[in-house]
Amino acid sequence: MFKKYTAILISDGICLLLLLWFWLALPSQLFISPTSYVVEASNGELLSASIAKDGQWRFPEADTVPQKFAQCIVAFEDKRFYQHPGVDLLAMSRAMRQNMKAKSVVSGGSTLTMQVIRLSRRESRTVVQKLIEVLLALRLEITHSKQDILKLYASNAPFGSNVVGLEAASWRYFGRSPETLSWGEMATLAVLPNSPSLVHPGKNSVKLIKKRNDLLDKIAGLKFIDQTTANLSKLEPIPGKPQALPQNAPHLLNRFKTERLALKNKSTRVTSTLNYDLQLKINSLLKRYNNRYRANDINNISALVLDVKHGTVASYVGNIYQPENKELESHVDMIRAPRSPGSTLKPLLYASMMNDGFILPRTLIPDIPTQIGGYSPQNYDLGYDGAIPADKALSRSLNIPSVKMLQNYKYQRFYDQLKKLGFSTLNQPADHYGLSLILGGSEVTMWDLAKTYMGMARTLNHFNDYKGRYNPRDYDAPGYIKGKNAARKAYFEAYETQVTSVLDHGSIWNTFNAMEELMRPGEEGLWEQFSSSQRLAWKTGTSFGFRDAWAIGLNPDYVVCVWVGNADGEGRPGLTGIDVAAPVLFDIFKLLPNANWFTPPKTKLKKMRVCRQSGYKAGEYCKDVIEELVSPAGEKTVLCPYHKLIHLDKTGTFRVTDACESPADMLHVSWFVLPPAMEYYYKIKNSEYKLLPPFKPGCGDVGTNYVMDMIYPKDYASIYVPVEFDGSRGKVVLNATHRNSDARIYWHIDGEYIATTKNYHQLAVSPSPGKHTLTLVDNQGERLVQTFTILDKEKK
Repeated sequence: MFKKYTAILISDGICLLLLLWFWLALPSQLFISPTSYVVEASNGELLSASIAKDGQWRFPEADTVPQKFAQCIVAFEDKRFYQHPGVDLLAMSRAMRQNMKAKSVVSGGSTLTMQVIRLSRRESRTVVQKLIEVLLALRLEITHSKQDILKLYASNAPFGSNVVGLEAASWRYFGRSPETLSWGEMATLAVLPNSPSLVHPGKNSVKLIKKRNDLLDKIAGLKFIDQTTANLSKLEPIPGKPQALPQNAPHLLNRFKTERLALKNKSTRVTSTLNYDLQLKINSLLKRYNNRYRANDINNISALVLDVKHGTVASYVGNIYQPENKELESHVDMIRAPRSPGSTLKPLLYASMMNDGFILPRTLIPDIPTQIGGYSPQNYDLGYDGAIPADKALSRSLNIPSVKMLQNYKYQRFYDQLKKLGFSTLNQPADHYGLSLILGGSEVTMWDLAKTYMGMARTLNHFNDYKGRYNPRDYDAPGYIKGKNAARKAYFEAYETQVTSVLDHGSIWNTFNAMEELMRPGEEGLWEQFSSSQRLAWKTGTSFGFRDAWAIGLNPDYVVCVWVGNADGEGRPGLTGIDVAAPVLFDIFKLLPNANWFTPPKTKLKKMRVCRQSGYKAGEYCKDVIEELVSPAGEKTVLCPYHKLIHLDKTGTFRVTDACESPADMLHVSWFVLPPAMEYYYKIKNSEYKLLPPFKPGCGDVGTNYVMDMIYPKDYASIYVPVEFDGSRGKVVLNATHRNSDARIYWHIDGEYIATTKNYHQLAVSPSPGKHTLTLVDNQGERLVQTFTILDKEKK
């Protein structure tokens, strides 16, 4: 009895082990071969693909199998596929009879399920292996539907050469997706896994055509198609040389390769947010411009279009794509490349200063010769306005006012602001960049730049949505994966809004309005080429040495950023934002739908009394006052410093003091008075500017009025004097200004009298290297003292 139970236990144990083997023998993932990286547009159209690591064109498994392929492959390979449990005993017995009769293998008898198992195992087909395939096929049918098995087959069957899977074969042989193939084309592909060597340019075409035609007749007999369709399909040509796959977004494809793990995307296929038609149109547009610019040895161009409302990428062209011309370096993704931003950060400084209560939209900013610690910024036109409203300084992209603004705001504060806005390339301390930060002295990426402006636009768009509050996630990086759009939107809505933000609604509103007034190409006789009814906030930028040309523009719906230059950093004459990047920007906006302008954030704009002439908050002496809508932070700005109360004699002709005129006889008048250096240039370009009346003879207020100023050099300046052709030391031209046009100025260097000037106060001198003290004395006894240093030529 004991032996009987023992035998039963052993037999049960063996059965259990066999059952466990049967259940566990099939791995959870049948195919582990590397797959091609694939990027699709938002509508599912293929944009770009790359070959898999093992040198095969093998696309990731598709969600569905086209009905045409399913009907063709079942008719050709396994006509009882939907009836058998993974093994077709009738087909196997028929194959065995045929093989024994022919004394060779003329028929396999394998089902599609068994072929999936064989493809996954890649082992030699012995009798034992064939038996294992049968068992695993039965096991596969238990946990997989027929559709799943067809998908596994369609994704992993060999289609000749280095092409694996239906989708890769469809693109390689016909240049289209499998869903668009005709019956003749699909029948051609269906016979290939059985004989993949039939696809060879110039060879085996007769055999391939016969197999395809026989299959067409077969599916006609099965009533999948009528015989007329089958006969017409037989007339279609078979594929010749494999075709190159589309490369309409190769740089986004490479970006996806590097970011796939961080994005937690399991598949090497991604359906992007890119608009297919827009991507192709911008590719074509950039190629046309590139062909034009290459005549000036400007080889590279890129563009990024962001959908503001959805926070996604609508078009991504990292560069023109010409891999055959290696010298063009078109493989470099300029959207991710750190480059000098030129003037494109100036609107961010303008907005930050309004946000923090430093300026109002039209506050006058000095525009005079400036030297700060040996650093001398220059305007692009090399001219000076004396003083200019902040919004006009932005619209004209003047460098000196921008540096003056940053000097007032402090470059350390602006550096921290850029960090908060998400600029990832500021990897040096703030002191490394200094004041040059506002003129392109740092590096930024197009991605970060466009993302920041998109964040500003999203903040303004969401003013009503969030009832005047702020969502910090508005400045998040744009998404380019379609499947994550809904999740991103839900996250935005669910995230707790805040009372404050990096930039407030009012400052952003005023900044965009100032950017809308930028000097357009038409002012240089080119605007007719870019005529557009759209309202745009936009800015151009040119880096030092003409190495980078930028243009960035936006409306409530889209942000467009364009970069033109050479990937290797070579500068070229004429490579400026206004000349080469702005035309591309406006042509891209022509491809986009028109958009309304931003809705004013009325509850975040405060009406303020502003001095019309100075743009400052109106003080008691400002008589010409206007009301402006400004950020509430504008309350923190100072009162107008340029309107002063002056005292005139009763004729209004001369200034007087109580030392020579009775206060009862004086006229007390408000007067707009700029500092002498600012006045020197301002009066040239502003004919309405009224100079202060002179003092009444014998009534000067000596020692209390600021009447002189140095135009050049500024106090503590360091000056290099070049050597002339004959070897002698050159001269430096000293330039001063005086409020009284008739005044005489007596010049002294290091206490030694040098010369006297009248009306036009310029003097050419040649001081020795070293530190010097310059003293100016006018005929009324007013003094101006400052120092400067002449650099030794060996220590330049």
